[in-house]
Amino acid sequence: MIILITGASHTGKTLLAQKLLEKYKYPYLSIDHLKMGLIRSGQTEFTPYDDDKLTAYLWNILKEMIKTAIENGQNLIIEGCYIPFDWHDSFDENYLSQIKYVCLVMSESYINSHFSDIVSNGNIIEKRLPNDINIEEIKQDNQEYLRGCISYGLDYFLIDGEYDLERCGI
Repeated sequence: MIILITGASHTGKTLLAQKLLEKYKYPYLSIDHLKMGLIRSGQTEFTPYDDDKLTAYLWNILKEMIKTAIENGQNLIIEGCYIPFDWHDSFDENYLSQIKYVCLVMSESYINSHFSDIVSNGNIIEKRLPNDINIEEIKQDNQEYLRGCISYGLDYFLIDGEYDLERCGI
């Protein structure tokens, strides 16, 4: 089984991947680690801020890794924001039947009510470099993910009341 976890920044993708690793013993890959490895090694001229370009670039690598893992009968969790909304077009039914996708989306009301929690939990699994997290950008990013999921008919987990990733269905 391949589990794809995506969503806007600070929604808990890495936290969910860690919980699933502990529950199922499936390894997980952070797309951010792949991105930074390619950037720091000089394999690409992209910067960490070239999100749109990086999505297409990284997806070309990730989709082939996913196919290889499925062909080898291996389980893998892949988490990060660089999974395109049309990801399923990269696979035929033999592969799709072995892929579970979920997008984490926070509602505007959740963000308004829990913004200090969102900021303080940003380092719960990994130590992030300091950055200026902006409530309006977080709201906008989550709305973009929600619109994309609805537009493409993708599964998403709406975080609206209590933050409980156990309910996301994986």
